[in-house]
Amino acid sequence: MRTKICGITNIEDALVAINAGADALGFVFYKKSPRYITIENAKKIIQQLPPFVEKVALFVNVDAKTINTTCQEVGATLAQLHFDADDLLYQNLLIPHVKVIRAKSKEDILKYPNEYKLVDAYCEAYGGEGKRINIEWFEDTDNSKIILAGGLDDTNVAALKQYGFYGVDVSSGVEKAHGKKDIQKVQSFITNASE
Repeated sequence: MRTKICGITNIEDALVAINAGADALGFVFYKKSPRYITIENAKKIIQQLPPFVEKVALFVNVDAKTINTTCQEVGATLAQLHFDADDLLYQNLLIPHVKVIRAKSKEDILKYPNEYKLVDAYCEAYGGEGKRINIEWFEDTDNSKIILAGGLDDTNVAALKQYGFYGVDVSSGVEKAHGKKDIQKVQSFITNASE
């Protein structure tokens, strides 16, 4: 499974994740998040990254112009949208994007069957809060375009391989404090997800 380490707030954590084999890094442009990063700081980190790493900008309840401008300014390569938007917003995006489904039921994970999507457990706040989704929902379904998030860590990610997910996304599960990653957990998570 491909791996994304989300909630990156400093270059040290970014390089630890990349050196451990992460496929993507996530930068949170949502001010209410404890992992929020400014455009200036994200740009500084992204400018120091090696090539071939997906740089994902996470947004909540903003317009297409904000997404396009932020991604262009910081050098993000993908937008991750944690909100329902109308078709016009998607049409106006100048950058590839992935929709986030905050799943309340098995039916929710079946939305957008022909698109790559990130599926997280539903909770009132945006960002999952480390809540686990019901894994039984993914039995007997095609999960090849699903990136799973929510309640993942280095101890439970290996068990997900049997479901055939495209990838996994982790933030709080590899932290020692909000916005500060635990090196051992990051390395262990990526190893357990990819081996």
